Amino acid sequence: MTLQVRQAFELDQQAISDVVIAAFGKEEGQEIVELITNLLKDPTAQPLLSLVATTNDAVIGHILFTNVQIKPSQQTVAAAILAPLAVHPDHQNQGIGSQLIKAGLQQLQLTGVELVFVLGYPSYYSRHGFSAAGIKGLSAPHPIPPEHADAWMVQAIRPGMVGQVSGQVICADALNAPKYWRG
Repeated sequence: MTLQVRQAFELDQQAISDVVIAAFGKEEGQEIVELITNLLKDPTAQPLLSLVATTNDAVIGHILFTNVQIKPSQQTVAAAILAPLAVHPDHQNQGIGSQLIKAGLQQLQLTGVELVFVLGYPSYYSRHGFSAAGIKGLSAPHPIPPEHADAWMVQAIRPGMVGQVSGQVICADALNAPKYWRG
């Protein structure tokens, strides 16, 4: 299996939707597909980075990064949030999600992004350089239940950024619904 990670195209939308529904199930998957569709059209999400993993020209994974701001912040910081990441169940546990994260972080670094946030499984995302954000003075757009506080995570793509900036992360309008922040 030859894996390729590339920029997602508009023609990939149905394949991305199929991967997301397969990965998350019909109900949650459909909600995530709607989120992706809304983020792609949301001017407050720009700039965004949408990548797919393919094998034999078939989309088997997808990752989306969208713009966020930190308020109040003493300095302007280029930041993004990873949401969502999906890999088709037939291809999970093969490092595809890891390759999508790595490729995305590399591309974001080239565009000057300094911090990347995620709300996800700490045991997974910590393997990719993410660590708890709330204890570092970077709060989520909506309150995270205390039992899931460690799921709100950050990674400094530009070394030394964590600790220099604090405040609340303001995400794109499409992602700003409390239902996405249950932890």
